[in-house]
Amino acid sequence: MMQTEKFKGVFPPVPTIVNAQGELDKKGMATLLDHLIDNQVDGVLLLGSGGEFCHMTKEQRLAAAEFCVQHINHRIPVLLGISSTSTQDVINYGQHADRLEVDAVLVLNPYYAKLTDDYIYHHFRMVAENIKSPVILYNFPALTGQDLSIELITRLAHDIPNIIGIKDTVDNISHIREIINTVRPVRPDFVVFSGYDEYMMDTLIMGGNGGIPATANFAPQLTCGIYRAWCEKEYETMFNLQRRLSALSTIYSLDTPFFGIIKKAIRLSGIDISVEVMPPVQPANDEKIVSLKKVLHRAGL
Repeated sequence: MMQTEKFKGVFPPVPTIVNAQGELDKKGMATLLDHLIDNQVDGVLLLGSGGEFCHMTKEQRLAAAEFCVQHINHRIPVLLGISSTSTQDVINYGQHADRLEVDAVLVLNPYYAKLTDDYIYHHFRMVAENIKSPVILYNFPALTGQDLSIELITRLAHDIPNIIGIKDTVDNISHIREIINTVRPVRPDFVVFSGYDEYMMDTLIMGGNGGIPATANFAPQLTCGIYRAWCEKEYETMFNLQRRLSALSTIYSLDTPFFGIIKKAIRLSGIDISVEVMPPVQPANDEKIVSLKKVLHRAGL
């Protein structure tokens, strides 16, 4: 079995901090990464959905990955997003990740063109067999337009040792339940992360490994607190934190996409970062900021 022990707990999807020209703000990026490490997150996801990879050029993605990985310097595990609609592009990004010696890569199924399960399987197999870094599948059907079926996930887990887990961003906890029930008998070490913040506790209870919650960037005391309480069997503490997290999770409905909202929430929490976002998205406007402050207050932040 491949060693997967490091993939557990809270891995926030870290926003990419940029200036008004869309260039990497290295000072702000370092400040945020150090803040997360100081708050004892278990790892980080770089260049995931919240990292705005979809609106970045190849050069911007490579530069952001290099700076962040070098700044973290093996202090915590790094999961690096390498997704693209092109299988060859994903392989190229994956080989770059190999050179950076990241702990694993996160890979979406290709989006825009509808694909059969066999074609999606071929995509993941080609990527996994052409890079050294362990691969974690990324299932986000609301954005890709296609769900990774339980049958396909099981087939990939069974056939390809280098595919070690999944981030499941499906707004239905039964999907994670079925992954655990179906895939774990085939791969007992298969990592299962919840993509939705408020499903992390249920994921842990069912035997999953943790979550990849964007709220951990500005409220690590909630999600990291839930994970620590789970490990220490302090269930009343866990339930109280879960209720606060449920109140906070409405933050994602304040803007589409939520990139600017998350950055503003980080700024409001006292972390000195730029709240600029990559075009075509724009920073959160005053009306949305008022709504954000109400949500933060309701969650006790």
